[in-house]
Amino acid sequence: MANHLSSKKRIRHNARRTAINNAREARVHTFTKKFESALTTGDKAAATEAFRTAESEIMRAVSKGVLHRNTAARRVSRLAAKVKALA
Repeated sequence: MANHLSSKKRIRHNARRTAINNAREARVHTFTKKFESALTTGDKAAATEAFRTAESEIMRAVSKGVLHRNTAARRVSRLAAKVKALA
């Protein structure tokens, strides 16, 4: 258990930041799942729109420091390949 005041504050701060980062990661998963469901319908327009929103959310996670940029690039690339395969 932490004894110093600053270390107690750091524990509280880390807990808040972890909750925020988990929520941001969950948003990425949510939009990715929405994209996957749009993909299964076979509608190219809906899949393209869902891809745009998912890509935007992934890149936002990168800017917030939740995801590494190479990880995000890999995920976006895989989603784009699925859209391209639909056509």
